[in-house]
Amino acid sequence: MRVAVLGGTGSFGKALARRLAMAGYDVVIGSRDAGRAAEAGGELGVDGATNADACRDADLVVLATKAEGALETASELREAIGETPLLSVAAELTFGQGGVSPTADARSLAARVQDVVDGPVVAGLHSLAARNLGGAEPPEEDALVCGDDADAKALVLELAERVTAGRAIDCGPLASARALEGLTAVIVNVNKRYKAHAGVRLSGLP
Repeated sequence: MRVAVLGGTGSFGKALARRLAMAGYDVVIGSRDAGRAAEAGGELGVDGATNADACRDADLVVLATKAEGALETASELREAIGETPLLSVAAELTFGQGGVSPTADARSLAARVQDVVDGPVVAGLHSLAARNLGGAEPPEEDALVCGDDADAKALVLELAERVTAGRAIDCGPLASARALEGLTAVIVNVNKRYKAHAGVRLSGLP
């Protein structure tokens, strides 16, 4: 399966692209700048291309840009993405004196991305830190995934299971993405407070 990682020159995008390649996926890093994409791809032993070119022959598109650019990027690439399933991994956060909080928007970023693309959007991997994902071994963490399209979600659950040493967990419809994105703020606060690199493991599952 060919996976296009848009924003693949950023820390999370590169870590995910590396882990996907190690898991046997055919990976292409996408960037607004073809040169930067080719350079990052060369470092990881994967292809690099502009975001639009990366999308066109992908079986799954991962929107790994920074949260503030996700909607604009998805909207600009609507035609190139077409009906291809899209995985949204970003979370909008607010940084203040008291710590990190989710934004006040009632709808998740993933749900708003769904408004501007034609293919199904799945949300997931929010609790995985780039540092943990890019390590020598897959992180001992669960990956939480939600979405409305069963086939697209199955693709992402398989991917999530292959890039972690934990479990890929189906967390229900895309509406649940609001909670998954908010969990990112919780984890950032925990890691800052305890100087750690914590992830998530759910108990009580078979």
